[in-house]
Amino acid sequence: MVPEINYWAVLIATLSSMAVGAIWYSMKVFGTRWAKLAKVDMDRGGSAVVPILVTLLVSFITAWVLAGATSIAWHFYGGGYLLAALGTGVILWAGFTAARFITHDAFEGRPSSLTVLNIAHELVTIVIMAIIIGVWPPAGTV
Repeated sequence: MVPEINYWAVLIATLSSMAVGAIWYSMKVFGTRWAKLAKVDMDRGGSAVVPILVTLLVSFITAWVLAGATSIAWHFYGGGYLLAALGTGVILWAGFTAARFITHDAFEGRPSSLTVLNIAHELVTIVIMAIIIGVWPPAGTV
């Protein structure tokens, strides 16, 4: 079975990820704290083009996988599409994103407050993606 995916929702969810990151890591929100905890020199200069392009690509993949997994979960469990998207997003975040961040950060000796800051950002990103995907299901599915 190939899951039905609304690619417009995936594209908007991808862009939402960029917006969440821009706000979350802005200096007026958590950017200053993140830079201190991650030991990032914000005055080092350099171009952010490559990291932004990588983030855009990875965000598209995340939204696409979430949309496909949501479709599969909705077909399997039934119920509301939005609830399927939110449940799937949170479960995937906990089982893959948060678990992997915690493991890598523990071995790399990163501060737990940095781990919490980053996984909270990922949770917000995934929840917003899930809302977009959940309220805009593929045509003919709901």
